[in-house]
Amino acid sequence: MRDQSKTIRSTATFELIAPDAAPVPVKVELSYSSRDPYAVQASFRTGHDSTVDWVFARDLLADGLVDSAGTGDVKVQPMPSDPTRVELELTSPSGHALFTTSTQSLSDFLDRTYEAVPPTSEYSWLDFDAALSDLLDTTARD
Repeated sequence: MRDQSKTIRSTATFELIAPDAAPVPVKVELSYSSRDPYAVQASFRTGHDSTVDWVFARDLLADGLVDSAGTGDVKVQPMPSDPTRVELELTSPSGHALFTTSTQSLSDFLDRTYEAVPPTSEYSWLDFDAALSDLLDTTARD
């Protein structure tokens, strides 16, 4: 399976929630690759053609569709006041951001990733030899 790389991409609109301000729409590209089968990347377009990339567990995103999930830098949960929306909270040393987005759009994206790499089969998609080689090459250059 490792030789059959699959990539899933989807563009979604998230809303940045700030205190005492109207929500700000932000385009986000969600991507998933079978080369890193446990992870999802969210690329937030911040203007001036730049992006901020966050990588987090696919299971975290899936769990957050139905209940509060995450205890660290990424937290996902259904909105208490609107079950058709999900909250995504991101925290880093440089700041904190709270977004909301459509539960359905995230669910559709996740369904496509599970069609590509079914749950519990992620391990069979990992290429440990390539990862070790990359690690050793990086270590040798440092």
